[in-house]
Amino acid sequence: MANKKIKFPLWLMPDTKATVECLYRQDGCNSQSEFIEKAILFYCGYLQSEYAGDFLPKILGETLEAILSMFGDRIGKLLLKQAVEQNVCNHILASDTDIDAQTYQQMRGKSYQEVLRTNGQISFPEVLRQQSRW
Repeated sequence: MANKKIKFPLWLMPDTKATVECLYRQDGCNSQSEFIEKAILFYCGYLQSEYAGDFLPKILGETLEAILSMFGDRIGKLLLKQAVEQNVCNHILASDTDIDAQTYQQMRGKSYQEVLRTNGQISFPEVLRQQSRW
């Protein structure tokens, strides 16, 4: 008794009915009723789902994944270039600076605390002002 279908009136706009008539076979349904039932269940699942990604087309997910992968690759390449430039600056400064290891460690500690405190938002003029106070 639980698996027995019930009949009820269903009103659709003409365009919606035409869409159902065109697509129900393409979806592999044996009848328009089966197609409409699947659509209702899909929509109900969407409304009850906390993760809407279950209902997005696969191609959309694959496209987003590819875009994010390319973005990650690009960011990685840019970070490598930035690291190389930073290393060049380090070599230039090291060749022209008379600083001992202990002073360097103190500066490094202060810099680390400053980055944490400012969330990485440090301006060169501010560092220059602080440096003149040391």
